[in-house]
Amino acid sequence: MNARTPLVAGNWKMHKTVEEARQLVWAMLDGLRAVPEVERVLCPPFTALLPVAQMLLGTDIRLGAQNMHWEEEGAYTGEISPRMVAEFAQFVILGHSERRAYFGETDDMVRRKVHAALSHKLTPIVCVGETLEQRRAGQTEAVVRGQVLAALDGLQPEQAARVVIAYEPVWAIGTGEAATPEEAQRVIGQVIRPTLAKAFGHEAARRVRILYGGSVKAHNAAAFFVQPDIDGALVGGASLDPEQFPAIVRAAAARA
Repeated sequence: MNARTPLVAGNWKMHKTVEEARQLVWAMLDGLRAVPEVERVLCPPFTALLPVAQMLLGTDIRLGAQNMHWEEEGAYTGEISPRMVAEFAQFVILGHSERRAYFGETDDMVRRKVHAALSHKLTPIVCVGETLEQRRAGQTEAVVRGQVLAALDGLQPEQAARVVIAYEPVWAIGTGEAATPEEAQRVIGQVIRPTLAKAFGHEAARRVRILYGGSVKAHNAAAFFVQPDIDGALVGGASLDPEQFPAIVRAAAARA
């Protein structure tokens, strides 16, 4: 066991109107409140951040945004600044593979966003992971190591320790095909955490929480959470299920 508090975050992606978001939160609120030993984070779309934030008042359930720009303000039509996110949220997902693939986000853009998030006291959940082609080419370690170093470049050890890393192999996201718990542990325990240790020192690396993401469901979550270096999950589709998501959180509680 270790001193890292388990964390389970639900990435709702582009789902739920405001009213649908309210209904989903109401449906699982009691189940989530019953597991205080796990840090629980809901990441609805931007339009639902304020109403969900209002529903979470008085609870210890956290709120996260799914993305943000790195500038505080300016002529960036359609973007949301870290100042705006920090009005409601405590976390922000950065560098998700869908942002990289569909919207052209680069490692440098992710790095800028990480620095901006930390400067506004937001906890970044930085996503890293290889594609199926990179996996087949034996490039998993190089790709993941490179993404971690690029995203955290320029941080001090104390700043790096505040970051959450989510290992999400791209080939497992939304496909129903999860990495095995042993595969995920190998990448997290033998690639990501040693990379952090080399760059920021063993103490910072020990403190960083590293999640697994990619087709995490209630039936397979516990097998990931018993792995020594997996501190929780970034959950996609199952976070929209008011029964599955609390069940995943309960599975993480066994690690606490």
